Formats: sequence, structure tokens, C-alpha cells
Amino acid sequence: MVILDVTIINVAVPVVGRELSVSVTGIQWIADGYTLSFAGFLMTGGALGDRLGNRRVFCAGVVVFTVSSAACALAPDALFLIAARMAEGVGAALIVPGSLALLQQEYPAAAARARAFGLWGSMAGVAASAGPLLGGLLVSTVGWRWVFLVNLPVGAACLALTLWRVAPSARHTGRSLDWPAQCAVVATVALLTAALNEAGRRGWTDPAVLAGIGLAA
Repeated sequence: MVILDVTIINVAVPVVGRELSVSVTGIQWIADGYTLSFAGFLMTGGALGDRLGNRRVFCAGVVVFTVSSAACALAPDALFLIAARMAEGVGAALIVPGSLALLQQEYPAAAARARAFGLWGSMAGVAASAGPLLGGLLVSTVGWRWVFLVNLPVGAACLALTLWRVAPSARHTGRSLDWPAQCAVVATVALLTAALNEAGRRGWTDPAVLAGIGLAA
């Protein structure tokens, strides 16, 4: 569902824009806010998994992602939807490194682990390809809000199965988080995304756009 959410929104964005009266820049933020926080907090998600336990962080990510998906579906305006999409991305950043670490934990044998990682990659590819198709089907039949509501039963099932079937992970409390590096990654991704989004409205020579690109570099 994490990879699915990257592409499923693409078909729904025009409908969302009309219904919520969103500007072109706002539409870009609805689409990119998720990937911004996803990419920005990915390193943090992996570091937290090492420190607090991968199963715990993975489950926390599923909860954040699922609750944020519900918030997206209930969004009354564009600003609320953008904020919920960014929170959804934070949940995704906790899920992905945790899922890979849990596969490594649950499949210690090399052959079984290789098959598990191969299946993970295959499902990610299928999800990315199926996103626009599923999004178009939902938008044309039950409405754009179901693009997000579809995550709720999947998230609930994922959380229940993980708590039931996956053993608790070891915690390495002696490993400290490199907060300056984490903040630098988040700031770089945020500045670059903001500059690219605003360039369409302000122009590439606008001081704010140039400053954003310069600071990101």
C-alpha cells in the first residue's frame, strides 16, 4: 500500500482539484507532499528501527499511515489534505525499512531470504503499475476519497498479522541517532521539492526558487 499510494493519486488529482478548488501549485503539493516526507524520513525510519526494534517501528508506521489515510479521505480542504498526505509519507518511511528488516529477521536462510526479497520487489512493482488503474476505477465509481479509504482495511490486516505472526525485534539502545544528518536530509528534500513546485508559478528566475535550490545544494 505504500508504493501504491505513490501512483494511485495521479488519476484522482484533477477531480480533487475541482472539488476542493485547488490551485496548480496546491495540486502539485498533494501529489508530491507524500513522496517528500517519504524520502525525507526514510533514513530516520531505518535508524529508529535499529534503536527501538523493527517490529515496533513498523507497526507504528502502519498505524500512522492508516490513520493519515483516513484523514486524507475526510479532508475538507486542500491544506488539510496536503498535511495528511505528508503525515502519510512519514508513516511510509517507517514501514519500508522496517518491512525489509523484518523479512531478514524472519527468513534467516539465504535462499528463503532471497525469495522473500524477490517477492517484496515484485509486489512493489505490481503496486506501482496498478496504482493508476485502481485509482481510475475508484474515482469513476465511488469517488476520489476511496483512493485513501482503500488503505484502511489493508492497514488493519497488516497490523494484526504482524503482531500475531512476527516475533518482537531486538532493540539496540546503544546506537544513537545522528540528528544533524537526519535534519539535513529532510531539509534538503523539502527545499528542493518546494523550489521545483513553486518554479511553475513563480518562474525559474524568482529569488525564492533560486534560494531554495541553492540551499538544497
